[in-house]
Amino acid sequence: MLQFKDLSIYHNKDLTPLITGLSFSLREGDRAALIGEEGNGKSTLLRLLAGLDTPYVSCEGDVRVTGVRGYLPQELPAQEREMTAYEFFSDCGAFFDQTPRELGELARQLALDPDVFYSGQTMGSFSGGERVKLQLARILMQGPSLLLLDEPSNDLDLQTVRWLRGFIAGCRIPMVFVSHDEALLSAAANVIIHIERLRRRQVPRATVYRMGYDEFVSSRASSMAHQEQVARKEREEFDKKMRRYDQIRQKVEHQQDTITRRDPAGGRLLKKKMHAVQSMGRRFEREAEDMTEMPESEEAIFAKLDCVPLPSGKVVLELDLPELTVPGRVLARDLRLCVRGGDRLLIAGRNGAGKSTLLRAMYGMIRERKDLRVFYMPQDPCDMLDMDATPVEMLAVTWDKEETTRSRIALGSMKFTPEEMDHPCRGLSGGQKAKLMFLMMAQSGANVLLLDEPTRNISPLSGPVIRALFAEYPGCIIAVSHDERFAQEVCTRTVVLDADGLKEQR
Repeated sequence: MLQFKDLSIYHNKDLTPLITGLSFSLREGDRAALIGEEGNGKSTLLRLLAGLDTPYVSCEGDVRVTGVRGYLPQELPAQEREMTAYEFFSDCGAFFDQTPRELGELARQLALDPDVFYSGQTMGSFSGGERVKLQLARILMQGPSLLLLDEPSNDLDLQTVRWLRGFIAGCRIPMVFVSHDEALLSAAANVIIHIERLRRRQVPRATVYRMGYDEFVSSRASSMAHQEQVARKEREEFDKKMRRYDQIRQKVEHQQDTITRRDPAGGRLLKKKMHAVQSMGRRFEREAEDMTEMPESEEAIFAKLDCVPLPSGKVVLELDLPELTVPGRVLARDLRLCVRGGDRLLIAGRNGAGKSTLLRAMYGMIRERKDLRVFYMPQDPCDMLDMDATPVEMLAVTWDKEETTRSRIALGSMKFTPEEMDHPCRGLSGGQKAKLMFLMMAQSGANVLLLDEPTRNISPLSGPVIRALFAEYPGCIIAVSHDERFAQEVCTRTVVLDADGLKEQR
């Protein structure tokens, strides 16, 4: 099934350790959630377990995986994006073993049209949520004995997310999954593998907890609070001892400095006292080494997002679109909408309704306007990033020394290590690519942001920081998101997209 012992993973370029000495055995019914900050090696570990190529890292240790592995990547591979849906399923031999009834039931569970299995539509033209559903369908057809899911809830609409939570929670197939969705973690995980990088991201730590996510959060917070209390008390008592020790040592040193040569007996006595004092000092040094350590945890990111605000009444976008289309079909008709300077607008709707397509169309309408500064963040950061460039190269366009320094400071605020700043973007995790997009956004000074699933790859620790940034942003926001917390904490208006157009939600 799955077992690894003393597993260590290192980055090939600079031998940075991502994971060291992790041992774990997956049992029947285990739903192990890999959690941790972006860039800590979660997706890399899944790829290793899936038996896929990982050119940027090497590993040591004993890894054993048996049976059929079902792997859901965080992003659909480029070659599969060009396939039609029928070609995508035909590439899996198990597809032709499915009866029409089985295909119909699978489509019903995933809220898909049964005809989609034979569609000529390319995988890349489906919405992000539809692509996740189609990948899950192909995995389940193969009858896997192990599931490896990388952010399975990304881009799913609320109805499908609820199905996914129920599916994972009730699944007896052993699985390891990565997720930043706290609701999914709470509902489904019964094992937690927490991957951290401490001391300025130089020291990795991986810990296995055989418990649910809510219990893990509560237990960890309680454990850290207790450890901190014990550590502080030990240090207070140790400081008292050290103050007393310093007084004794200083007194003996003073006596040694003032004693005369005419008192050799007193000198010998003071010498013995000093030996005793030095012995006491060595004992205290050993005590200090054995004291309870202060608890360590990764800190949240730090960033700032600012611009010159637009007047609240300024018209940013006057949308009057007869049809919203993708090749081969009409998604919606009669789309009308007015967006003004003070709006933080959420575009909601079911998967496949055309939200991302609409956002791209909006970007095309306003990107060249001289009276606006517009920044577009696509659902897949790879669409905007040069995969061969480094994060520093993406930010420091002119390569001026001062600009390069500012870029490195900004990347540090997003918890990039000095080594990661010089890694090609293709070697970054999905979350790190998203963080790089945030920095490019901040650097642009844009007063209109078009955001497609801006929190999809952000960890639970960084999520509140990112939402607060957008909530305090003084410009205009037009966003597509399935993140309920983003909708509640950031957005002031919501429109729902369906086949009949856009409807304002009151």
